[in-house]
Amino acid sequence: MNTLAGIAFMAILFQQPAAPAYKRDVPDSLVSKTKITEDSARAIALRRVPGGTIQELELEREDGKLVYSFDIKVAGKAGITEVQVDAVTGKIVAVEHESS
Repeated sequence: MNTLAGIAFMAILFQQPAAPAYKRDVPDSLVSKTKITEDSARAIALRRVPGGTIQELELEREDGKLVYSFDIKVAGKAGITEVQVDAVTGKIVAVEHESS
């Protein structure tokens, strides 16, 4: 392997994953109780709001359930759509459009 290829390989190997481009409130004390990863929950939420961009994520207990709560904005549409994904089962438990 030439030096340039070796440097490129090492850069890829040790590259840190990019931080999400949205505000996150994800307490470590709750993450340990989840069975669904944030990445999986994000994919589930975005399938529910096609073309949306996540603005904010909160991992919280709501109505006795541990949920990922995503605020999703769709370009050209007023307000945001909140999608709650059960952090244990991966099922969508609530979807609500909030006008601004």
